[in-house]
Amino acid sequence: MSRSTVEFLRHIQQELTYILSRSESLTYEEFSTNADLTRAFVRSLEIVGEACKNIPDEVRYTYLQFDWKGFAQLRDRLIHHYWGIDYEIIWNAIQTEIPDNKAWIDFIIEQEESNL
Repeated sequence: MSRSTVEFLRHIQQELTYILSRSESLTYEEFSTNADLTRAFVRSLEIVGEACKNIPDEVRYTYLQFDWKGFAQLRDRLIHHYWGIDYEIIWNAIQTEIPDNKAWIDFIIEQEESNL
């Protein structure tokens, strides 16, 4: 595994950590009415999706528990359909999908760094 792969994994980790830490005490109403937060979270999800696209197939197939494809597809929707972002879907993903994926990315980094 190249260092660049670990760097992309760390980008994913950093953005998921940011989203989780900033959303911890928020309600949906606070999130959806705060333009700075909605823009920041969307940008973080775009970064996660783009980083996922740069992870080699070998790594993605080794760790199928992480939603590589889902984040990449979300990134594409956010980039190409920016005018129709449904913030309720983003909020639900933050609440239900990101915590488990954050735990998996932490595990993946630990495993992959031990293989360097």
